[in-house]
Amino acid sequence: MSRPILEVIALSAEDAAAAQAGGADRLEVVSDIAADGLSPTRETFAAIRAACDIPARVMLRLADGFSAGGEAGVAALCARARELRAEGAEEFVLGFLDEAGQPDMAAIGALAEEIRGCRWTFHRAVDRAADRAALRKQLAEAGVGAEVPAGAGAPGRGGLDTYLTAGSPDGVGEGLETLYEEAARTRAGEPGYGASILVGGGLTLERLPGLREAGITAFHIGGAARPGGWAGPVGASSVRVWRDALDA
Repeated sequence: MSRPILEVIALSAEDAAAAQAGGADRLEVVSDIAADGLSPTRETFAAIRAACDIPARVMLRLADGFSAGGEAGVAALCARARELRAEGAEEFVLGFLDEAGQPDMAAIGALAEEIRGCRWTFHRAVDRAADRAALRKQLAEAGVGAEVPAGAGAPGRGGLDTYLTAGSPDGVGEGLETLYEEAARTRAGEPGYGASILVGGGLTLERLPGLREAGITAFHIGGAARPGGWAGPVGASSVRVWRDALDA
C-alpha cells in the first residue's frame, strides 16, 4: 500500500519549512486565510519554493467566495497563474461556481488552458455545489482531467487529478457518509470519479481510521498543523503527529 499523502496549508516560507520537517508530502500555498485562502503573491511563492523541496499546489483565487468574478476576474486569475508559473509553480488549486451553484465552466476552462500541463485540485467549491455528482461528471466530460490520478509530485499528463472535499459545507464531521460513498464510487471507477479524494475541512485525527478503511489515501490540514491556531505558524511537531498517525 502506498504511503498516504499529507498536504499542509502554507502561508509563508516558515510554514513550508516546518511542514516539510514534520513529514508533509505536499503544500497548499495560499494567502489571506481569513478569506479561506487566496492566491499568494509571486514573491511569497518564490520564498516558499526556496524554503523546501516538496511539491506545492498554489491557490488560484482572488476574492472570497466561489465566483471567478466575470471576464475581468478570469483575466486577472489567468495573469496571476502566468506569474506563478514563471516563478516555477507546477501544480495548482482552483474551483468556481456560478450563482446557481453550477460549475463555472468558462472560468474553469480558461484557467485549465492557462495551466495546461500542470496537475491541479478542484477545491472545496465542490462542497457548495448544487449537485456535486453532476459537477464531477461535467468536469470529466469537459476533458480537463488528468490522464491518471497521481500522488504528490507524481509524473504524468497534467489536469484535474484531485478533489479537496469535506463531503459537506459544514466540515468532515457532517460529510462522512458522502465521503464514504464517493470513495466507493472512485474505487469502482465510475465516470466522473477518476480523480483522487483529498479530505480536508475540519478533519480530526479521530476520523482517520474510518477514512483510511474506506480507501481514502490523501488528507489536508491547516489549523491542525498550527499549535497556536491560525494566528501562529505551522509547527513541525504538530505535522509530525499527523504523519505518524497516517503511517501507523
